Formats: sequence, C-alpha cells, structure tokens
Amino acid sequence: MIHYNFNHIVIFFVLISILVPQVSSVVEDCGPEQDNSCVDKSKALPLKIIAIISILITSIIGVWLPLVTRSIPALSPDRSLFVIVKAFASGIILGTGFMHVLPDSFDMLSSSCLKENPWHKFPFTGFVAMLSAIVTMAIDSISTSLYSKKHRGGVVNPEIGQRVDLEMGAKLLRYRVIAMVLELGIIVHSIVIGISLGASNNTCTIKGLVAALCFHQMFEGMGLGGCILQAEYKLLEKAMMAFFFSVTTPFGIAIGIALSNTYRENSPRALIIVGLLNASSAGLLIYMALVDLLAADFMGDKLQGSVKLQIKSYMAVLLGAGGMSLMAKWA
Repeated sequence: MIHYNFNHIVIFFVLISILVPQVSSVVEDCGPEQDNSCVDKSKALPLKIIAIISILITSIIGVWLPLVTRSIPALSPDRSLFVIVKAFASGIILGTGFMHVLPDSFDMLSSSCLKENPWHKFPFTGFVAMLSAIVTMAIDSISTSLYSKKHRGGVVNPEIGQRVDLEMGAKLLRYRVIAMVLELGIIVHSIVIGISLGASNNTCTIKGLVAALCFHQMFEGMGLGGCILQAEYKLLEKAMMAFFFSVTTPFGIAIGIALSNTYRENSPRALIIVGLLNASSAGLLIYMALVDLLAADFMGDKLQGSVKLQIKSYMAVLLGAGGMSLMAKWA
C-alpha cells in the first residue's frame, strides 16, 4: 500500500510540472498594477533563494522533530506532552485550511477577471471543498474496511487475541491512511503557494511570506511528523515522506522562479486552476484536522480520561489556530 501511494505522489509532481506551464501560457493580467516601488526582479531573486533554503531547513526540522525525539520519554506518543504538541500542530493545520487556503480560493474564484457565468453564479469554492472532504472520508473509511475484511480471513467469531490483533491492525492502517492523505493535501497547498512566491517579483510581499512560511512549515511539519510516527512506518518510508514534505514548497518556488517572466497570477486560467486546487486542499485539510486528528484524539481514551489534559489540549489547539489566524493578516 505504501509503495502504491508513493507512486501517486510522484505522479502528482509530474502532473503539477505539466499543469503549471499551461497556467503560465496565458499572460494577460486583468488585476491591479503592483506597487512599482516594491517590484524589483534583481532584488527579488536573492530573497527567493533565501526562501528556498530557509523553508527547506525549517520544513526538515519540523517534520523530523517528532521522529527523532521518540527516544525522549517526555515526547513519546503515549505521553501527555506529545498529545498537547500534536493538538497545537493540528490547530496549525486547521487554521491553514480555514484562514489561508479557503479564503484564497474564494478570492480567486470570485475575481472580476473571471466571466460572470458560471464563476459568479455558483459557489465553486464551497462545492469543491465539500466534495474534497467527502472523498477524503471515503478513502479513510473504505481503506480501513477493506483492510479489516482482508485480515479477518472469513473468521465470524474471532477469539479475544485475534480480535485485539484485528483492532490494532485496523488502527495502524488508519494512522497510515491519515498520514498519507494529510501529506497529499499539504503537498497541493505547498506547491501552489511556492509557485506564487517564486513567480512574484514584489520584494515587499516576499519578505513577509518567507517569515510566515517558515513558521507555517515548521509546525505543520510537526503535525505531519506526529502522524508518521503513529503510523509506525519503516525508516526508509519515514524518510521518503519527510523528504516529499520538505521539498514541496522549495520545489514550487523553483518552478515559480523559472516561470516568473510568463506567469500571471491574475490571468483567468491561473485563477481557475489554482483556485480549484486550493478549494480541494482546504476541504482535505479541514476534514483531516477536525476528524482524523482532533476528534480522534479528543474522543480517545487518553484525553477522555483526563479533563485537565483536555483543557490543556484545547488551549494548544486555540493557540495554533490563533497563530495562523494572526498570520493571515500579513501572509
């Protein structure tokens, strides 16, 4: 299963590489003119190089931190501190979906650059986000169901030991599905925002985005790293998932730099494609954050057994989501 999913990640990268040139082929720009005092291609390029390096480093630190600190007793998955940190990271992911990705999609698909019919006649952002959440739920549910049937082996009334093994296997598979689907959603968003940063020559915008993205990638990586840790992948599989997460935004920035002369973020085709990608990513991230991360933890035995730990975890969620909400003002 893991090999199958990694093949799909590779295919996704290839499709993005094919799709982006199609977006950039439309060079008309019906948006407002940028502030000429901030637009400087020669000064923007060094900032983009700094962005690639700094975002790559913070992404690596974020996603690997939960994996390498497993040997520290206080940060092991069965300890309270791990649950609180994971709740904070889940709040980051939830805030990303609601406060960054979803509003961006609404802005793009309601732009005056698009035709009145159908883009101003139907709420495509909400519709695509809803479908994305439903598809994510279907993948989660069906994968777990198929695994359970396969390993039940036709046993109608399994013994206690067999029942425990089946439950543990199904739980482990669900953790793996959560980690993989979450990574795919993050990849979509990271590629899109990376392209936007790389294609921009506005030094005022780039400076703010670099700081915001470093913070974002660090804690989003911690959330993903926690999911990877719970999925109990082998070392090579962990390394591959961490690698894909770490390089997606820098990869998007590199594509944006290559297309900076032709890409126009306010061209109709770019608005439609990027807007729909953001909507699908928002639906996925919001579902994953609420259902597979927060609800699963808060309704689990550990948090249900301690109201004090629940309160601490809720505070961590609000802190993470609140931080991303504040960042939306500058990013």
